[in-house]
Amino acid sequence: MEPLCKAILSKIHEQIERTDRLIGLLSPEQLNWAPEIPGAWCTVEILGHLLDCLGGICAVLVAVHPDRLAYFQRLREERADHPRDGLVLFQKHIDEGFALLNDSDLAKRIPTVFVESGELVMTLLLGNLEHLINHKHQLFMYLKLMGASVASRDLYHFRAEI
Repeated sequence: MEPLCKAILSKIHEQIERTDRLIGLLSPEQLNWAPEIPGAWCTVEILGHLLDCLGGICAVLVAVHPDRLAYFQRLREERADHPRDGLVLFQKHIDEGFALLNDSDLAKRIPTVFVESGELVMTLLLGNLEHLINHKHQLFMYLKLMGASVASRDLYHFRAEI
């Protein structure tokens, strides 16, 4: 795999692993918990949305290689029994998509709903990764509010440790 694609995929794996770690801290009783904030999602809604964020990464990969990755469309119908199983399923597809991606693909423009003239694949991948990270942090904060003992190491891999 080429260096830029490898670096992006590495960060995606890192975020999936940290998300999985946080999900593993939840008890079944905490799935319906929501903070006392008007319109706040309950925990299970965040878990579903985290998978949607990974689906966004898959959608970008499909847009780059629509013929070879058309089967990714089945992800819309497939739902894992548990969010952690969903992480595994999406990571498998993301890995398959990145296996086809090369660094020059990152500079291609893909039309989007928001930008008809298109955005760079790199921008779209990073935007979807940012979306995942933001909701991972939301889950982290929910865990803190529910009294879980979580800290920065639950959010990040410190480079000296890798």
